[in-house]
Amino acid sequence: MAQTPASLRSNLGSFALIGIVIAVLAGAFAYTAGFLSPGRLTPKKVVAAFAPASGPALGHRRNHAKGICFTGVFESNGDGAALSRAAVFDRGQYPVLGRFNLGTADPNAADSTVRVRGIGLQIATPEGAVWRSAMINAPVFPVSTPQAFYGLLEASKTPEAMKAFQAAHPELAGFGAWASRKDWTSSYAEEPYHSLNAFVFVNAAGHEQPVRWALIPAAPAVTISPDELAERGPNYLEQEITERVRANPQRWTLRVTLAEPGDPTSDPTKAWPQDRRNVDVGTLIVQQIEAEPDGPCRDINFDPTILPRGIQVSDDPFPAARSAAYARSYDLRTAETKDYPRTKTSTRP
Repeated sequence: MAQTPASLRSNLGSFALIGIVIAVLAGAFAYTAGFLSPGRLTPKKVVAAFAPASGPALGHRRNHAKGICFTGVFESNGDGAALSRAAVFDRGQYPVLGRFNLGTADPNAADSTVRVRGIGLQIATPEGAVWRSAMINAPVFPVSTPQAFYGLLEASKTPEAMKAFQAAHPELAGFGAWASRKDWTSSYAEEPYHSLNAFVFVNAAGHEQPVRWALIPAAPAVTISPDELAERGPNYLEQEITERVRANPQRWTLRVTLAEPGDPTSDPTKAWPQDRRNVDVGTLIVQQIEAEPDGPCRDINFDPTILPRGIQVSDDPFPAARSAAYARSYDLRTAETKDYPRTKTSTRP
């Protein structure tokens, strides 16, 4: 049953907890922010809203700033070829590079302070097609439009404004309930990652099918509280995934969910019914972890509108909004290369 704004506030209990949830929401905005009505709001304003009072972390992504690179393969089983003509769904293995990350503007944030975890992914095919995606572990998004999210960022500056925003946006309840749960996982490898936004698959016959996708982990979830995670150290997640992958490659099933007529494709706050058809189209295999400063993901912009032939954007406004914000963030951080920490042996520009 959906929670009312009043019950959500009651569940959060105090502004201290509301503040934690809002920090989560702000972290997730790197996943959705974009170009909003050029006469009123631009990517410049939106990206600037991520910065803390002390200013942005120069040289870093303006959000999801803490992360670690990985490489591996996507092993397609061929079952996606009936849904999309994208070559990545032909049976075979395709090289992958990606990035595990936390939804925060602070690259030095302690793992236990950030609820949203993400994955950036690039899959390439021999003929040069590229599919990029950025997903998070939340099952739904907090608000239904980019404009509403900017309003949420503004409202989060004061308790009074936030209470008013919650009352006006009951769709926050689903995300707020997830964010306030205390059963976190102990590893990036144990998280599912959701596209949340809808896209359109186009097959060889030209049939268009709205879809969402998710990465479903093979590793069983080991739940942990934020306090327990804090005891393991501020950078435990990066240390743990490095050791885990060194011991054994980690796997996720790429599961595509097919919409039926009437399912909302433009509102990521609304989950589709659980009885929708799912097609498992392959396996992501993470084979090697590399530190970000000199790693292969450092200079990749995981723009979700970079899609191969056979995958298109839908009527969901967020991918285009995200693309614009990602571009702004990329331009800023690449202009600040001197401020980004590199290793002494680095030869990367």
